Amino acid sequence: MVRNDDLVAIFHSIHRVMKAEKVLKQARVDILLIPVPRRLSSDCGLAIRYSVLSRQEVEAVLEREQLLPEELYLFQDGAFHRQSP
Repeated sequence: MVRNDDLVAIFHSIHRVMKAEKVLKQARVDILLIPVPRRLSSDCGLAIRYSVLSRQEVEAVLEREQLLPEELYLFQDGAFHRQSP
């Protein structure tokens, strides 16, 4: 489900993750709504996955809409590495 060099953005409410998904899809950004990986925890249960190649575009849209995630992880070599959103 999460590939090498994918980013996983975690939001702490279902409302915020659904709103983020909506604005990103309206902006035609390539993202996927996924369950939060088991190695990560979230009360919301959903996260947004996107390629590291789309990072600037995703973050620009989310910042414009004041929807930056609470947590952001980069998946590399079988492990999640915390990033600054």
